[in-house]
Amino acid sequence: MLKVVAACGNGMGTSQIIKMKISNVFKRLSIAADVAHMSVGEATSQASNFDVVFCSESLTGNFKVGAKTKVIGLKNLLSEQEIETKIKAAGII
Repeated sequence: MLKVVAACGNGMGTSQIIKMKISNVFKRLSIAADVAHMSVGEATSQASNFDVVFCSESLTGNFKVGAKTKVIGLKNLLSEQEIETKIKAAGII
């Protein structure tokens, strides 16, 4: 099972919405994933505990992660189509 986190500035509303969108896409693709959400500050310190981090493209530079963690930046945080495209492009499926 993939460990995934959705991160936003404060870890409140936006990351919760991204989490729901990511969960929908993984379910549609039949990929087992445990999706959490948190602030970027929290996620940067815990990124190595996750397989994939989703955040706004403008926040990807905050992450310095190991080779096992993929950081995926999103332009449109609400677009399930973009999420799916980037999952495929990252080689997650």
